[in-house]
Amino acid sequence: MVAVDYFTKWIEAEPMATITAERVKRFIWKKIICRFGLPAKIVSDNDTQFASSATAKFCQDLHIRQSFTSVEHPQANGQAEAANRIILRGLRRRLEEVKGRWAEELPQVLWSYHTTPHSTTGETPFRLTYGSEAVIPVEIGEPSPKTTLFEPTANEDELRANLDLLQETREIAHIKEYAVKMRMARKYDRRVAYRDFQEGDLVLRKTTLGAEKNKLTPKWEGPFRIAEKTDRGAYRLEHLEGQRIPRTWNVSSLRSYKTQNGQPKKPIRGSKIEATRPKTDDPRDRSGVRRLKLQDPKRTAQETDPGSED
Repeated sequence: MVAVDYFTKWIEAEPMATITAERVKRFIWKKIICRFGLPAKIVSDNDTQFASSATAKFCQDLHIRQSFTSVEHPQANGQAEAANRIILRGLRRRLEEVKGRWAEELPQVLWSYHTTPHSTTGETPFRLTYGSEAVIPVEIGEPSPKTTLFEPTANEDELRANLDLLQETREIAHIKEYAVKMRMARKYDRRVAYRDFQEGDLVLRKTTLGAEKNKLTPKWEGPFRIAEKTDRGAYRLEHLEGQRIPRTWNVSSLRSYKTQNGQPKKPIRGSKIEATRPKTDDPRDRSGVRRLKLQDPKRTAQETDPGSED
């Protein structure tokens, strides 16, 4: 299990055979709260161990806000995904020597990361967390300013000065991080078309269940209605009958539900949904969309009533 602080980039990790709600609570208490204090907010994915009532009550009792990422969109929790890649990359380099004992090497991998300057802040996670740089083992055999210029009598004053400058150091790191994010955002916006939906719009949702196992599974399903847009840019969906769908969905997993002439379809009041399988001999069904036919109950009643011809 991995947790990362969004600003300092400090990573906490613990090897677990299986992650349960009880282990999640114990991890948060032991690795985060008892060492760094209560966090204001915890962002996690939608797995049951994080979204369980036990975890929710634990966070609620400690006044910790819970926020969940969109389904099938790990980029929404990019910091944790990046932390996972860093840990895996560090462990791979050591696996040949330790022969599979990766759990024993995890603390060394984290220590190496914590004492290395981060590309976005320009500072080490250790300094942004504790206010001064750590003396690493390599500095014992190889002289460095931290060891050669060390004065025991002036050490207390140096530490106090470091703590006084810590807030300024963090502000500079925040400015650097913001500048990096803005450059990345501009680069992303240049190559990605912006999409936005409003409440009431009809959309198709990317198929997630069975799509990887069966290549013939339709890539999109729906339509669904946009019920709400969250503050994180994700969307809550509902069936056309009004029943809400659990979890949120990122815009990358949605697309507008349009007619054959390319115009967005508008919802039909009181419409019913009838699922139909795509026909391979119909060119309109080659898009890989699981088509759902909308039926207006009033129009259907008129077509089936013999007296409607009069």
